[in-house]
Amino acid sequence: MLSVPEIYQRLFERYGQQHWWPAESAYEMLVGAVLTQNTHWRNVEKALGNLGNQLKPQVISAMPHNQLANLLRPSGYYNQKAERLRLLSQWFIRYDCDVNAIRRIDGALLRHNLLSLKGVGRETADCMLVYAFDKPFFIIDTYTRRLFSRIGYDVPESYEHFRLLIEQQLPPSVELYNEYHALIVALGKEHCAAKPCCSGCPLERDCHKTHLNTLNG
Repeated sequence: MLSVPEIYQRLFERYGQQHWWPAESAYEMLVGAVLTQNTHWRNVEKALGNLGNQLKPQVISAMPHNQLANLLRPSGYYNQKAERLRLLSQWFIRYDCDVNAIRRIDGALLRHNLLSLKGVGRETADCMLVYAFDKPFFIIDTYTRRLFSRIGYDVPESYEHFRLLIEQQLPPSVELYNEYHALIVALGKEHCAAKPCCSGCPLERDCHKTHLNTLNG
């Protein structure tokens, strides 16, 4: 079975550097992390486009709920997301919108603070920590669970357990965790979807799912 570092190397050789997360500022990244919950990125881009030059924490925190929700409509669950963005923006303003000040906070404490915000779960918090605040927490999403399960790993149900198992096999590097997550997403979109397209996958010859398909075919 491929090791965690070997999977990364195989994916990097195929896809190269992903330059993810696409955002012009840390705050835009935070907003995108909330908007991408339960939707596709193309819908997030539409919502971000609707916000335009209003994509500022002071503006969003003060915007009437209905106006903000309407702008976020393309991302789905727009009423929930409007409320969550307002709370997130208020939290960001409490630090004077100073990203460097937030980055100086201990990673575990910062993670705890993010998880205390309504609508910010573990996956969303870890995305924010890696992509906005340069803290090394491995991101566990649906693509990650699917990939490691198909490769042959016994994937724990617990998010924290699975995250720590992966982190134990990698150096605590923000750059590595950033790139690894982006590469897994790239693989998930091209090959390792819910209905897999195994032909040409860079992990095909080592994937249990492929072998099962061959035996059953």
